[in-house]
Amino acid sequence: MMWKTLLGLLFTCTKVLALSGNFWHITDLHWDPTYNLTDNPENVCASSGKRPTSSAGRFGDYHCDSPWNLINSSVYAMKDIMPDPDFIVWTGDDTPHIPNEDLGEEAVLHIIGNLTHIIKLVFPTTKVYSALGNHDYHPKSQLPAVQNNIYERTAGMWQDWLEPESQKTFRNGGYYTERLLNRPGFRMVVLNTNLYYDQNKVTEDMADPANQFSWTDQVLTDAAKNREKVYIIGHVPPGFFEKKRSKPWFRPHFNKRYLELVQKHHSIIIGQFFGHHHTDSFRMFYSPDDSPINVMFLTPGVTPWKTTLPGVVDGANNPGIRVFEYDTQTLLVKDVVTYYLNLTRANIAQSRWEKEYRLTESFRVPDASPTSMHRVLDRMANSHCYLQKYYEFNSVNYGLAECDSHCRVDHVCAAREVDFDRYEHCLEKEGAISIGAALLPIITTALSLVWLSS
Repeated sequence: MMWKTLLGLLFTCTKVLALSGNFWHITDLHWDPTYNLTDNPENVCASSGKRPTSSAGRFGDYHCDSPWNLINSSVYAMKDIMPDPDFIVWTGDDTPHIPNEDLGEEAVLHIIGNLTHIIKLVFPTTKVYSALGNHDYHPKSQLPAVQNNIYERTAGMWQDWLEPESQKTFRNGGYYTERLLNRPGFRMVVLNTNLYYDQNKVTEDMADPANQFSWTDQVLTDAAKNREKVYIIGHVPPGFFEKKRSKPWFRPHFNKRYLELVQKHHSIIIGQFFGHHHTDSFRMFYSPDDSPINVMFLTPGVTPWKTTLPGVVDGANNPGIRVFEYDTQTLLVKDVVTYYLNLTRANIAQSRWEKEYRLTESFRVPDASPTSMHRVLDRMANSHCYLQKYYEFNSVNYGLAECDSHCRVDHVCAAREVDFDRYEHCLEKEGAISIGAALLPIITTALSLVWLSS
């Protein structure tokens, strides 16, 4: 009788474990081939823009994009931490932050090719779903809505990962869709959201560049008819940058259309995974009655490069890579585990990637569903302890200063509102709350003094 009970428990445990899958998400590797340790701190890397790199070491510097040692370390860390993922998501931005005239089309393709090679070398049998970043074209950010040499040659580099139909749409517009792991009922949609980037002058006057919105709408409509669950990946996200107030990435009409697409098809979109920020954040999507319906995860970058975007104070990060744990029956994201390299420590001692945090443990939620992430956001908005924790994770434990009232408003509103008008309304509302919270101790003290003197 005892052995039957033990056998039943073993079967149950095995069944539960089988429902859990894992995949890697890496983004913003930004390899700088010019990185070279020299006695002149202004000449260590082209991506520093002559900013002094006095702390440069083997694995990089916060003023530079990734040296090859960091790229190599990050990919092999993935292999050491989780050697057999179900698949890998790679959301682009491969080249360094240097002027177009110092790069060129062949250099862009060379960099994409080298990064593709090391991923294939380390994970030779793993399916990779890869999206282009705005730095994966020459001139940077000017990705066109038509067939071109970079789309063509990148499709050739990725032919082992792309099905024939995927290669066709990728060559024409830089996007594609496939059955996720070729399993019935699950679909991956890989978007070229660089077409919507506000720095892309090529697509500025287009209503639907490369017909990607129409195509995506049809793909999702068909997916609903076929009872499929969908993941969406891309590089440039909609909404606003949490480290610079009122800084969007999409042009307004593109942002509006993307939001409408998610709201229309939210019942089958189970997860969205993007990069571009180099920071660790997320974006909520709500129904008209403000119910949480979807969430977009923004994975931190491998590059530690300190942004030169005006208005951003000390915008660097430690290198990060991320594992998503998901339910293999529903695609629900069950947990998010981020690993990082403390760059300062790595340059002094050795390259040691370590777990930074597990979402469910750090924010005390049961999973990473829209409902749970709404709860995370609510805790950030109303508890300084959770806000500070999120803020430190945001830069992958690089920025450890206190997140003040202005910082709180920027992070809360960026995570809460993807819509342009609602974001501005959030700034007003949360700003008033922050002012009220700051004035409360003063008012309390004044009332106490009045009471004591009466």
